[in-house]
Amino acid sequence: MHDTIELINPDIPRGKIRCAVFDFDGTLSLLRAGWPQAMRAVMLDALRATPLRAPAADLERFVTDFIYQSSGQQTIYQMIRLAEEVEKRGGAPKPPETYKQIFADRVLARVNERVAAIRAGKSTLEEWRVPGALALLQSLRARGVTCYIASGTDEPFVQREAALLQLAPYCAEIFGAHADYANHSKKVVIRNLVARHALRAGELVTFGDGAPEIVDTKAVGGIAVGVASNEETRDGIEPRKRAVLLRAGADLIVPDYRAHAELLAWLCGEN
Repeated sequence: MHDTIELINPDIPRGKIRCAVFDFDGTLSLLRAGWPQAMRAVMLDALRATPLRAPAADLERFVTDFIYQSSGQQTIYQMIRLAEEVEKRGGAPKPPETYKQIFADRVLARVNERVAAIRAGKSTLEEWRVPGALALLQSLRARGVTCYIASGTDEPFVQREAALLQLAPYCAEIFGAHADYANHSKKVVIRNLVARHALRAGELVTFGDGAPEIVDTKAVGGIAVGVASNEETRDGIEPRKRAVLLRAGADLIVPDYRAHAELLAWLCGEN
């Protein structure tokens, strides 16, 4: 295999894949690159306003660790935790939905700037896709694999951004977060797809840069490919992502899909 593909579990079943599930942000799309910094600012603003004063370095470390550990969850769950932390530190928390809206507004402003640049011809679609993402989806479809997107970002935004990046045509369905968040988690989506397609062990592969999709895939006997993408440089492994993905149980780790041909050949038992 290509030297950018880190094989953690060589004993996974190969040559059986029928369905593929993709996380979106950081896994296929880079339009929201920088979202951890936006979330970090929202959380630090809220926590610094509480009566319990923690050393600045400790607070920043706590927030950064939390963001990477919770990456992949629906945003509302991260904001629920923020509200709990504010209360724990003696503050009066805003509703989680309010924190979520503050965060979403900041990220969306950045996304809209990038979309405008694409439409004005100042940047290309490829600049905002994880390298090799389109080719990977095309190769999966050529092999008869049914692809889906399951994201923690609100569904209308995921659908809009997947269409803009010309990734939507390769996906049978695109799932995102809903107000009824308990019934629209990645766990629910993955379990429903397993039931819909009567998938057996090794017939589902999931690609994601967060722990939830890795854990939920392994729980149903699927293959988990951790995508430790560096969203800022578009090159190489992001070490904090890699650590989270390893702890979650990823079978393989990749930085992106530049080596998609070798990756799929191995997963599909072609070599």
